[in-house]
Amino acid sequence: MLLIVTVSAFGQAKIEYLEYDLKNGMHVILHEDHSAPVVTTAVMYHVGAKDENPERTGFAHFFEHLLFEGTENIPRGEWFTIVTSNGGSNNANTTDDRTYYYEVFPSNSVELGLWMESERLMHPIINQIGVDTQNEVVKEEKRLRVDNSPYGKFLESIKLHMFKKHPYKGTTIGKMAHLDAATLEEFQAFNKKYYIPNNAVLVVAGDIDVNAVKKMVEDYFGPIPRGEDIIRSFPKEDPITEPMREKAYDANIQIPAILAAYRTPSFKDRDAYVLGMISTYLSDGKTSKLYKKMVDDKKMALQVGAFDFSQEDYGTYIIYGLPQGETKLDDMISEIDEEIIKIQNELISERDFQKIQNKLENSFVSANSSIEGVANSLARYYMLYGDISLINNEIDIYRSITREEIQQVAKKYLNPNQRLVLEYLPETE
Repeated sequence: MLLIVTVSAFGQAKIEYLEYDLKNGMHVILHEDHSAPVVTTAVMYHVGAKDENPERTGFAHFFEHLLFEGTENIPRGEWFTIVTSNGGSNNANTTDDRTYYYEVFPSNSVELGLWMESERLMHPIINQIGVDTQNEVVKEEKRLRVDNSPYGKFLESIKLHMFKKHPYKGTTIGKMAHLDAATLEEFQAFNKKYYIPNNAVLVVAGDIDVNAVKKMVEDYFGPIPRGEDIIRSFPKEDPITEPMREKAYDANIQIPAILAAYRTPSFKDRDAYVLGMISTYLSDGKTSKLYKKMVDDKKMALQVGAFDFSQEDYGTYIIYGLPQGETKLDDMISEIDEEIIKIQNELISERDFQKIQNKLENSFVSANSSIEGVANSLARYYMLYGDISLINNEIDIYRSITREEIQQVAKKYLNPNQRLVLEYLPETE
């Protein structure tokens, strides 16, 4: 049972873990690391914005807030007080695919962390006062992060056109009118359906005694009844075969933006890793191809970038630019396309290839350089990728990708007839 630390070929300590299932279907992952006297207790639920009723969007994100309201044994408003008074910190976040809650405590409070997360799962209080309170909190978050934030709606605008059938066409924060219209019973039903042990993974990572923690996990989570199995069947998108051109308007900006978006495969797909390398090549840092060309040399852009917004079912590959001076948006697209065509027609240099590899290796190591990061990775690789060993092996995938593969993947996905070009413009009265 003792977990042994070994060293990988890349100089990073291999992350050892123990995983097993409780009788109620909850998956448990334990990682023992005595390098610092801290412990992270985390639960990831396989529920995100894509699981919502299209007439009740925003539920998944709403629950991220609602489930801090209190439980049968944690008085309303006391959750954060308990955490901070015991020297801890906590947070939660939601995506289209999952919801994640975690606490970081001094290691002598591991039992407290487990008790709190079991309370969230077994004894949540979902009442009207909690719903009303968090409704206002979520509205304020939307105002701050989306409605009044420069370029805050660009992803929403892209998703709307990229996805016609799959629920990725919506936003994680959802529509406030849907939350306003929802009844208390609807919130309770959502909790009953998705917040069940067989739709969750529990991770305990850090300065722990594995045998002692195993007993605590059984004591706190074992009695929680299994929920009904969740059946998911999302509609498949038709391939994009014709170019799309659209406009979106934002009252919070003065400088327009141009965005090119391509639909790409799930982040589990090898091609998604290759696309990640292409975005590093094009726009990661001031020596990257697009930045050097369009910002430094030609002075066409104030900012330019590429990123692979990859998710469990599909990804969206986005390249964007903000023009400088009188630069036309179409001229920026032409310059971007020129760089993509180069990748499609010739192999990138060995030097550039090595630079990409080094950057990705660094980011892989840094993602797992803290106990908090390790806990997140363990939960994510298990639940969303279905392969927990990626916490040690994902870098091997990047190492196995060739320059020829980069060329092939660019040819496969990054073509003008497979994309949306979005003009993101200042709103004028």
